[in-house]
Amino acid sequence: MELDKIIYSRIDEVPNGRASENYIHGCLVLEGGAFRGLYTQGFLDAMMENDLNLDTVIGVSAGALGGMNYTSGQIGRAARINLIYRHDSRYVGTKAVLNSKSILDLGFIMDDKVGVVEAFDRERFYSKKTRFVAVATNCLTGRAEYFEKNRCADIFKAVRASATMPYISPVVNIDGVPYLDGGCSCPIPYHWALRRNFKKILVIKTRDLKFRYPNKMLMSNKAIYRKYPELGRRLTQKDISYNRRCDEIELLHARGQLFRVAPKDPIEVARVDGDMEKLGNLYWQGYNQMYEMKDELKEYLLH
Repeated sequence: MELDKIIYSRIDEVPNGRASENYIHGCLVLEGGAFRGLYTQGFLDAMMENDLNLDTVIGVSAGALGGMNYTSGQIGRAARINLIYRHDSRYVGTKAVLNSKSILDLGFIMDDKVGVVEAFDRERFYSKKTRFVAVATNCLTGRAEYFEKNRCADIFKAVRASATMPYISPVVNIDGVPYLDGGCSCPIPYHWALRRNFKKILVIKTRDLKFRYPNKMLMSNKAIYRKYPELGRRLTQKDISYNRRCDEIELLHARGQLFRVAPKDPIEVARVDGDMEKLGNLYWQGYNQMYEMKDELKEYLLH
């Protein structure tokens, strides 16, 4: 099948443009979720259109990828990449495996190799007016580590590590240390924002509010990652830890200590889903939800 026949049918409707540099002091916290991140990308594009630009972003996996484009102020760029190139094997597929030993080659979209989509605005991304943090998991310790632009040697490599997929992606070595997906240890990094006493914290989830994993110990992870026993132990309790975080986020939201956003309904999108209309609809779900709650969100962020 020709590539131009499997691009999202409404790709020309995805908004374009640049966000203003009128920043709100606060922290945007972005959950991962592979292609579920299109929900987040839609929500962020609508935020940028409405001049809701937080000066600090921390993201995990797909959240880090979407957060980069929010930090660079490029409306629609993250969505266009996924809705145009999902079926390009250089991005997802055989050529990606050959180039990166992973089913998904993040280098394809992070190294300005995309010719149709606009280049990444590195100058604005690196501006000292904003902070951007990517979370990755140290395979040796099993703990989350936080890589901040302008404070680490290679933030792009850190984002690549953050966005790897456990079980199917190779580790990413940073200064001789192996790293994997930040979601292994810290799927929703709101504690980072709380510890830094941000008064305005916006958490965007990629699972609906009722979602919880079955409470089970995934002992097979110890065998899969026997080379990294601490990582294996962390993954064994990953689902239980995630559920606790979701419960705490609801409590903090009720207390007004943060503001959380989540899809209204369960997202039926696989990690590397290839249904372009489904992916496009997910983008608009996030985009439209932001407009539906625009007044409530502005009240929280601006007052």
